[in-house]
Amino acid sequence: MYLLLKTVHVLSVALFLGNIITGLFWKAQADATHEPGLQAHALRGVIRSDAFFTIPGVILIIISGVWLTSMAGLSLLGTRWIVWSLIAFGISGLLFGVFIAPLQRKMMNEALAATPEVEWPSAAYRRMSRVWETVGIIAILLPLGALVLMVFKPN
Repeated sequence: MYLLLKTVHVLSVALFLGNIITGLFWKAQADATHEPGLQAHALRGVIRSDAFFTIPGVILIIISGVWLTSMAGLSLLGTRWIVWSLIAFGISGLLFGVFIAPLQRKMMNEALAATPEVEWPSAAYRRMSRVWETVGIIAILLPLGALVLMVFKPN
């Protein structure tokens, strides 16, 4: 049972990290075209993939991680590498909920509202995009740090 649960945990991490990393990649690819229709389409895809992959990945990571901790006889809040991993994962989730997800929707709506008569990308889109990318990179680095802690399990 332990190895099956560990497999679910590792696959959930791969699903989660893979999706958040490729979301940044596909948005950058669409932004390079300067075509609002493609940018809106890419953002819609990122939003959908968050619903189908990122959020279920987070849920499975948490459930399987807590369960594995219990099965291994470790203290969830008394084991430093677990605590720091949870903090990093939590901050990443907070950044997603407060900044990234709302910006994705705003940028998608801005791209959908673009007209040929107005210069594109708009100043508002560029500003939101810079914040999204900066916060997105931080939100990716934090769970990558958690992954390193989970693998190396430093004392």
